[in-house]
Amino acid sequence: MKARVEIKRIEDAVETELMTTWMHAWWGKRENYTREAVRCCMEHSLKREGLPQTYGLYLDGRLIGMYQFTCADLFVRPDIYPWLANVYIDEAHRSKGYGRLLLASVQKSAAESGLDKLYLFTELGGLYEKFGWEFVEYIDTHLEPRMQRLYRLKVR
Repeated sequence: MKARVEIKRIEDAVETELMTTWMHAWWGKRENYTREAVRCCMEHSLKREGLPQTYGLYLDGRLIGMYQFTCADLFVRPDIYPWLANVYIDEAHRSKGYGRLLLASVQKSAAESGLDKLYLFTELGGLYEKFGWEFVEYIDTHLEPRMQRLYRLKVR
């Protein structure tokens, strides 16, 4: 039987603990956020309208990945927004094409949310261009690594 894959906006707190576990392990500990602080970020990202918003990738009804649209993601650049943040695939499901499915859905989800453009920063080069993102510049994030790539996606 073929697996059922679905990408949809997460609007209730059912997935909060799993998302908190992922984000706390990925960036929360490194940036000295408590688990509770990360959980609050995840809880408050479950909006039906406005930002932040969270989208989940479900495999046979089970959450295996996510991304978020946020007002702020890079503290050294509060002048630009909205952001694509927390693009994540559960480790057990990586290298199976799910990340591509997730990234391919961003533009449609952003348009449905009424967004005209998105920004992201990453140390990765060559990936986001495949999904229509335009490299803007290298930026000093004051994180590790300090110099990362800033991208913009024109949604409409």
